[in-house]
Parts: sequence; C-alpha cells; structure tokens
Amino acid sequence: MRVVADALDPSRGKLRVEGAGSFPCALGRGGVRRDKREGDGATPAGIWPLRCVWYRADRLGHAPPTALPVRAVRASDGWCDDPASPAYNRHVTLPHPARHERLWRDDAVYDVVVELGYNDDPPVPARGSAIFLHVARPGYPPTEGCVALALADLLTLLHACSGADVLEVALSDDDGAARSA
Repeated sequence: MRVVADALDPSRGKLRVEGAGSFPCALGRGGVRRDKREGDGATPAGIWPLRCVWYRADRLGHAPPTALPVRAVRASDGWCDDPASPAYNRHVTLPHPARHERLWRDDAVYDVVVELGYNDDPPVPARGSAIFLHVARPGYPPTEGCVALALADLLTLLHACSGADVLEVALSDDDGAARSA
C-alpha cells in the first residue's frame, strides 16, 4: 500500500491498496518529510511495517477482521511522546510520568489505530513518535503526522492485509516511481 500527497494540498493524499482500491486520506499538517522531527506535524516518508491494530471494543463491538495482531484499547493505554523518556515512542500504561497521549479518546479518531513501525527499532529521541494509521476526522483535516482514513476505508484496508504488509509514504508520485526515504 502506498500513500502519495496531493500536489496542491500536501496535508491530503491518496492511499492506494492493490486489490482494494484507492482511498482519500489526511496527512500531517507539515506535509510529508524525509527528516521527521518530534512536533513538526509532518508525516514521515519511507516504508513502515504495520505492527498491530488497536481498537475500541466498546465502540466497534468486535475486533476488526485482519491478519495483523489485534489488541483492544483500554482506558489505561497511552503512547509516550516525550523524547527525554526511556519509554519514548512506546506503549505505556497510564498514569505515566512522562508526556504522552491517550489511546482511549472521547472522539472517534483512535477507535481503530494501526501502530506503524516508524522510529521504533530502537526509538531515536526527537525523531518522531506515535505515527499511526487511524480514523480521519470529518472533512479530512490535517493530522499531527499520522495517516488518517475514513473508518469504513480503514476497515476495508485491514481486511485486505496479509499480515506482512507495509505502508509506503512517498514524497511524490513521479508516474508511479516513489522517492521515499
């Protein structure tokens, strides 16, 4: 699967999945960048494995059908985004002393979240954290660096996954030839 930013609005793009179609998506407010930094709002260019699907069982009712590993989100789940913490860019249990974001949210954005293998093996402080594939807000406004799809499109994509899929975030389309990190 491959994401390409819109040339006129780099915070929007298309995610193409062979055999499943093409879906509109929201990207980071900073566009797509090869040199991602914490807090820049950019979606990192490159090829990122799909690690795990997190979902809100209380809202979906059942786990999304997919070949990827699946975990139900709990109210105590968070993700550390503090570059000074040893838990940087890792799942944490709340309360957590370092800066973090909650995975259990009041809005629907994290009702389904796909953990991407960006800056995680091992995490490099300040290179960016919590880069996910998740549910888009209505109208596809920019994200803080994630890729966001309509819930139905995200579920379609997950159903089509083989379990070994990767997400390529390209800098340009160049007639199908990506220039990614």
